[in-house]
Amino acid sequence: MVNSPVVNTYPLSNYTFGTKEPKMEKDTSVADRLARMKVNYMKEGMRTSVEAILLVQEHNHPHILLLQIGNTFCKLPGGRIKPGENEIEGLRRKLCSKLAVNSPNFQPNWQIGECVAVWWRPNFETIMYPYCPPHITKPKECKKLFIVHLSEREYFAVPKNLKLLAVPLFELYDNVQRYGPVISTIPQQLSRFQFNMVHS
Repeated sequence: MVNSPVVNTYPLSNYTFGTKEPKMEKDTSVADRLARMKVNYMKEGMRTSVEAILLVQEHNHPHILLLQIGNTFCKLPGGRIKPGENEIEGLRRKLCSKLAVNSPNFQPNWQIGECVAVWWRPNFETIMYPYCPPHITKPKECKKLFIVHLSEREYFAVPKNLKLLAVPLFELYDNVQRYGPVISTIPQQLSRFQFNMVHS
């Protein structure tokens, strides 16, 4: 029998959350975002984005840290990497920009683990698939989700215009309406992992 990979999850109360200057969204609407994606595609080709699954525990159940914009839209921390940039280094850079204090001496120890999901955007539309449809030869975006192992204690600096939420897996599961297809399927992607609930 193959052993499941183990993920240590620490209590949410182990982590300290502060604030930093706002990180404004580049687009005010979905249409703006897709238009900007089109412009970038013409210049650089397919967009590659990387996102982090950061796990904590509360009430003995795994929770994922999500950034909330406004009152409704949630996203995983991460974003687009530069053409030719290494995915792991790109994700580290994005995590620091989204959740670390602006000081090189206080950077969290981002231990980036394996890629647990790959999503494809075939066209300049909001819809993404966990496979690239066979008739699509030039997909517009490839998004990869990585599990990031958190240290026992960390300090996160959250941009003032965003909220960092700890959302339980049971709330995400199958909740496409609230979280969209990428985030709502994370519980299935994590089902092969064994969660070691560390109480410290």
